[in-house]
Amino acid sequence: MPPARLPLFPLPLVLFPGATVPLHVFEPRYRRMLADCLQGSREFGIVCRGEGGADDALPAGTVGCVARIARHETLPDGRSNIVVEGRERFAVARVVDTGQPYLVADVAAWDDEPEPESTLAPVARRVRALFARVARAARTIADDAVEPPPLPADPARLSFAIAALVDIALDARQQLLTSRSASARLRELAGMLGPAAPALEGRAEVHARARSNGHGPDAP
Repeated sequence: MPPARLPLFPLPLVLFPGATVPLHVFEPRYRRMLADCLQGSREFGIVCRGEGGADDALPAGTVGCVARIARHETLPDGRSNIVVEGRERFAVARVVDTGQPYLVADVAAWDDEPEPESTLAPVARRVRALFARVARAARTIADDAVEPPPLPADPARLSFAIAALVDIALDARQQLLTSRSASARLRELAGMLGPAAPALEGRAEVHARARSNGHGPDAP
């Protein structure tokens, strides 16, 4: 469960539980926030803010993710490079005035609703298989022999892990973060990966043929 009060870092990204994200901290107010976090719990909240959005335009009910600072490097000019790990989700209850230059909010835990294994298991298997096809084809196209990271067994964590790895629009990522149904998230991902898998596999086959015979895809 997240702490009842969190410093917030609005960014044009969505952090998912279990994901790891590098960040560059350069604004003075967020340098201050980072320093305060490093002296305390090493945690803050990331909330998605579209490009050009106002930091203080943060309505109650906004769902974000707790970020724990795993690594940090302070640069000579005061900026910092950090790596954060996504922890649990939260919903903003209200922004509070603490006198700090950065946003602080009272937050509440935002957990999934319980669902039976019989609902989760079949769609989790489908998504896992589709992602394996997409990842294999993408590696072939990119001539990349590196295997993707292992996926969690738990269906809820699986949904977040795959959402963090696939290229989807920012608003779709926020919808997945906000969803309190692991099966709904998995079905949404299946709907995205289903059409992508055969298309990428077709491109991968052409790429592999071109590499093997030294000619382009139109060669006899």
